[in-house]
Amino acid sequence: MRLLVIGASRGIGAEAVRLGLMREHEVRAFARSAMSLPEEPGLERIAGDATKAGDVAAAVNGVDAVLLCLGLPKGAGALARPTTLFSSATEVVLDAMRAIGVQRLIAVTGFGAGDSRAAVGRIMGLPFEAVMGRAYADKTRQETLIRNSGTDWTLVRPGILTGGAMTGRYRVLTESQSWRLGLIGRRDVAHFILGAVEAGTHIHEAPVLIR
Repeated sequence: MRLLVIGASRGIGAEAVRLGLMREHEVRAFARSAMSLPEEPGLERIAGDATKAGDVAAAVNGVDAVLLCLGLPKGAGALARPTTLFSSATEVVLDAMRAIGVQRLIAVTGFGAGDSRAAVGRIMGLPFEAVMGRAYADKTRQETLIRNSGTDWTLVRPGILTGGAMTGRYRVLTESQSWRLGLIGRRDVAHFILGAVEAGTHIHEAPVLIR
């Protein structure tokens, strides 16, 4: 497949690029700092801004699926400021997908976005809102846009992200009564994403991922 990874230079996006290449897909890596990624066979690097229509339209053209893996800039200050990054970029991506006819979208949001917010619970609710509330309010807007998009979407909601090796052993919680907070490695999130896009599974689902 030809895959577009938006947010490809770090975090889950970088792991999705790495695993996609290992599985012999053609991977188009899109990020402001995409050219910092090492050159590899099967990898196309595109430097661009996910909120700019022209940049995204060029990146979406000719791909089979879009893997939307945006994160906030590094530093605690990014969490303290209101953001529209996730919803603004998603609007641009969805417009480009409609115009070109790309149907498959997998977007990483997080546990606590959308209807999973209630599962955070009362004890964790106050610190969650204090630290993550602004970012996750925009992730909730992002999820609403995606649910209403008419695409073959999957929302991926990882718990607390960790490093470490890919294990392939994690829980995919698709039913709301089973949702809870837990740890999950970035490489395992990428493993789930690649599996879902290859098999065409979890369409119109929003699973929570934990170990």
